[in-house]
Amino acid sequence: MTDITAPKTAITICGSLRKDSINEPLRRHMSAKLREAGVIVTDLDLADFEMPIFNQDFEAEHTPEAAKRLADLFRSHDIVLIISPEYNGGITPLIANVISWISRQKPSPFRHAIFGIGGVSDGKYATIFALSHLRDSLSKVGALVVPTLLGIGPYPDVFDENGAPNEGNIQWKVGQMVRELTHFSRGGI
Repeated sequence: MTDITAPKTAITICGSLRKDSINEPLRRHMSAKLREAGVIVTDLDLADFEMPIFNQDFEAEHTPEAAKRLADLFRSHDIVLIISPEYNGGITPLIANVISWISRQKPSPFRHAIFGIGGVSDGKYATIFALSHLRDSLSKVGALVVPTLLGIGPYPDVFDENGAPNEGNIQWKVGQMVRELTHFSRGGI
């Protein structure tokens, strides 16, 4: 009998709908690195998951089909990677809304996958405030977030002409996050 393990699966998300978001190159780079590690990656565009601003009164009448589809994707993948900008020291309204809607779905969409979070900023603090906030928000709904926070900045100085990080310490952090995402496990919980 052979012990063949199925490849891990991942979804990657950019927390900005902005055309030419500075976070999109990092999401693409991380998707490529996960693929190199043998992960089957699905890149999602949150524009394909239209949801109104979360409101419990509206929820009682109609939960958006997009929230149900996205929750199913969170439940059916081993890894969820969220790359998002920082707005005023916090998470984007888009990511806050996504978490609000899908956290209401049952069973919990946050208790299967391992989560990774990162972001790019044109400032020297490199989304670290937003990433801390995002880690707290995800942890409160039951997500297991890997220890490495991938805050990168200032943009564009940290990327080469191919969209890859050009600093050794950032390259190391990218590799560390990929190792954590591919080796951590919920342990059947």
